[in-house]
Amino acid sequence: MILYPEKRLAQLVLQACLLNQISDVVISPGSRNAPLIIGFANHPSFTCYQIVDERSAGFFALGIAQQKRKPVLLLCTSGSALLNYYPAIAEAYYSNIPLVVLSTDRPENLIDIGDGQTIRQKNVFQNHILFSANLKELETERDIIREEENKKLLKEAMDLVFNHSGPVHVNIPFDEPLYNLTEELRDFGLASSLPNENDPLQGEIPIEVEELQIFADIWNKASRKLVLIGSNFPDELLQKQIDHLVMDPSVLVMTETITNLHHEKLICSIDQLITPLTEKEFEELRPEVLVTFGGMIVSKRIKQFLRKYRPKYHWHIDQWNAPDTYFCLDRHFKISPQLFFSQFFFLTKPKSSSYQNMWLETKRSRLEKHNSYMDQVTFSDMFVFDALLKSLPADCHLQLANSSVVRYAQLFQLKESIKVFCNRGTSGIDGSTSTAIGAATVNANQTVFITGDISFFYDSNAFWNNYAPCSFRIVLINNGGGGIFRILPGPKNTKALSFFETPHNLTALQLCAMHGIQYHSVNNEVDLNRALSSFYAPSETPKLLEIFTPSTHNDEVLTKYFKQL
Repeated sequence: MILYPEKRLAQLVLQACLLNQISDVVISPGSRNAPLIIGFANHPSFTCYQIVDERSAGFFALGIAQQKRKPVLLLCTSGSALLNYYPAIAEAYYSNIPLVVLSTDRPENLIDIGDGQTIRQKNVFQNHILFSANLKELETERDIIREEENKKLLKEAMDLVFNHSGPVHVNIPFDEPLYNLTEELRDFGLASSLPNENDPLQGEIPIEVEELQIFADIWNKASRKLVLIGSNFPDELLQKQIDHLVMDPSVLVMTETITNLHHEKLICSIDQLITPLTEKEFEELRPEVLVTFGGMIVSKRIKQFLRKYRPKYHWHIDQWNAPDTYFCLDRHFKISPQLFFSQFFFLTKPKSSSYQNMWLETKRSRLEKHNSYMDQVTFSDMFVFDALLKSLPADCHLQLANSSVVRYAQLFQLKESIKVFCNRGTSGIDGSTSTAIGAATVNANQTVFITGDISFFYDSNAFWNNYAPCSFRIVLINNGGGGIFRILPGPKNTKALSFFETPHNLTALQLCAMHGIQYHSVNNEVDLNRALSSFYAPSETPKLLEIFTPSTHNDEVLTKYFKQL
């Protein structure tokens, strides 16, 4: 026998989620959200996770949605609990990750009168949300007008979360009593918003051939075409299209570690290629046509280059967003890259050019210098990343923290079978661990998380749950502070470096003991290699490897690296 909340409004929300087959619910405890907790926890169609800290809960849910590419529900009580979701909401908004945020609230007449645990929850995420629905509790069982308004708002929220892929917020007021139960589940006659899973391009409108031909003519005449791809979920069709694209000698394709596309003709370490370039070489690299798609770009150098040496044409391909990152955007194709290239390739032809080959030769030269440098580099962050990335299991899922971690990763080539993820929507350090644990919870492959010390300790509540699988592996690179601020030229000259770098003497030892995580630490090359030889092997608990590196030496090693290039 399934017990349901007696409240009609709670049942309406429950049915909307059931109808749209949203199965994962991340719940933070409270009392005002009791009717929905009862509904989700008692129904077999939902998998419920309890995360106490709402900030961590938001990123945990984001990690699940990132991997499943389906909406995940977040549920919290009234008051300040809701505000703690904001960092994850902003990340989901800029990364196009679908989340349905359900906040429960006091009735409207109890707001701003001094009642406990009340804030102004309506439209609280208005700058970083696809849609905000503020439902109204029914005054009577026959309050048909309000119920129809609620149904309409829920339908609009569900349509957007599925068809635009991002966060939506539904604020739900409940008056007491909150815990009354019933065995009856009402039918509200709701309509589904589910897309057709058998046709991922369903709903997209192809570009008119006559219009696309105009751009194909420009493309076919250009001898220097640069395709720059940001963060991207692994995709077989897109991989085949990139394989075809690089067959054109006038096309140079640049990717990053989190692009998840591979080919020997790709420039996959952008900073490695362009950092040593002269002004003359930058002019030679300047494209006539720039095509971009995917999420945010990590490389600051490529942004600076394209803003200074602007292409004649910049086209961005994305179903929803068109950020003018390089201040020269002149065309936004509002379709998926997969559909765009499926049409575009029928109208294009290879162009004789030395553009691609010239820069692939430069890539080979840089790689030789990279390998030469790594052969003699001393123990440091740079050394550790080289060893770590070489040691990764072939089919693992790699989660990267932000700041220096994701930037170091761009300098190395990974096995093509490894899928790589990072919260690059807002590029914050605040929820990397929680995201990684959420992702690991629903991932059949082993998840490895590489993080820096500031990001790790900032999100230490990520372990305040029992959901990290035994196969989960955390690599904590502890250089005693925000190492990126020693690499950046500005902070050193301010006489306030300690306020940027935030030096500390923290270690993860006691944190691991508290949460039942197997802990090991190293601080030299021999111990690191020995630890990595068994680190990924099966275990009864998650494992954390803390690697202590010299904070005053890391920036020197990286600076010399770029000089050698």
